[in-house]
Amino acid sequence: MVADGPGQDPAGEDARITSLEERIARAEAVEKVRQGAVEQQADDGSRLGNRVLAELIGGLVGGALIGWVLDRLFGTSPWLLLVFLGLGIVAAFRNIIRLTTTKRPPE
Repeated sequence: MVADGPGQDPAGEDARITSLEERIARAEAVEKVRQGAVEQQADDGSRLGNRVLAELIGGLVGGALIGWVLDRLFGTSPWLLLVFLGLGIVAAFRNIIRLTTTKRPPE
């Protein structure tokens, strides 16, 4: 008779509780994706590497392009191209050195 009487089932065995927990887990996962919290962020090393590569390519291409245009304009081929390519390389390495040196906090 005691077994047939009313009473509460343990929480872990109730199918409604299990279903609710599954729905909450799915909703939390969807919310994390919506907020962008699931995306893996790039670490500082890869960010710095990409920046160094961009500085190097930008300096070379920028110097070569400016030198080539000035050579075409003044008819001094290939001298201004070589000069500005050298200046682009110097500027690129200067920027790379400035990026990679860390400033020490004042003591």
